[in-house]
Amino acid sequence: MHVNGTPYRTVWLGEEPGVVKIIDQRKLPFGFEIEELRSVDDIAMAIRDMHVRGAGCIGATAGYGMYLAALEASVGGDFDAIVRRRADQLIATRPTAVNLRWAVDRQLDAMATAEWEGEKLDFAERCAHDIADEDARSCRSIGEHGLDLIRRLVAEKKEGDTFNVLTHCNAGWLAFVDHGSATAPIYAAHAAGIPIHVWVDETRPRNQGARLTAWELGQEGVPHTVIADNVGGYLMQRGLVDLVITGTDRTTHTGDVANKIGTYLKALAARDNQVPFYVALPSSTFDWEISDGVRDIPIEERGGEEVSHLSGMSAEGEELEVRLTPESSPTANYAFDVTPARLVSGLITERGICEASAHAIQKLFPEKF
Repeated sequence: MHVNGTPYRTVWLGEEPGVVKIIDQRKLPFGFEIEELRSVDDIAMAIRDMHVRGAGCIGATAGYGMYLAALEASVGGDFDAIVRRRADQLIATRPTAVNLRWAVDRQLDAMATAEWEGEKLDFAERCAHDIADEDARSCRSIGEHGLDLIRRLVAEKKEGDTFNVLTHCNAGWLAFVDHGSATAPIYAAHAAGIPIHVWVDETRPRNQGARLTAWELGQEGVPHTVIADNVGGYLMQRGLVDLVITGTDRTTHTGDVANKIGTYLKALAARDNQVPFYVALPSSTFDWEISDGVRDIPIEERGGEEVSHLSGMSAEGEELEVRLTPESSPTANYAFDVTPARLVSGLITERGICEASAHAIQKLFPEKF
């Protein structure tokens, strides 16, 4: 997608050997900065501290991290032991998004097929590029399938009426390598000339909707309005939401969806108001082992300072952090929740749209069962 008219991906390999470049998402929307990561430690820090975030972007960054691990191992020592240790380090950075482990395991499998160290390094570099390229292609396909859904729903409205989509958190191109998952159908509809408008949840406590989704929609010229998290239900009651699309950090093969905290409440409101609730994801975000998402998906708990403090831009153009809560008040910061499959109208994947059920998912991805 575009930044000031120039196309960018969220993560890529720089021209200098052994340098991974990322968009530092902590700086947005007030500044646009490219950060260089030169070691696995840098990659792990960037994932853990959310310089990069979002399922696909985390996976692709970890894929490039494993290439840096192979570079490190090629200098000397037990190649396989070094790579395995670095793999464990990357996997430990964040527990909920399954793309992270998927990308690391894919790299380990790729290197395991090589016969000598130089070949292992070549395979790791190629695999890192493949992970990133496939993520971008999958998201583009999600956009095409989602566009078909939007066209069907638009046909049910009066001609010329604006089509309103509600999002939660950021499942845009910043959360992937390009295009995004939940935003890919939105971008496709906008490009097709459909009069579309997006309600953007602020997404406390890190405000990824207000800071990231709003920024990238603005860069692409998509009409949007930022709202407080708890406004969504009101809008649905008033008939001001035609479709809810969210992303997901992990989805079970039975259709349970783990996404940013607050997604479950949007799904409940959508069900009560007969608003379609769809989840967009590439197949790399499926967890093929877990069947009960509420019971078995690990939910990341982050530092309480994200709840007690808020950062923003002052009138003088200085980014400031302020406290919101009494100093004596404890905080809890559960980063994700799980929406049961029964509340999900459908899953938009790179292979098409299916029901959120084991049978439907198996039909779309038979090789995984």
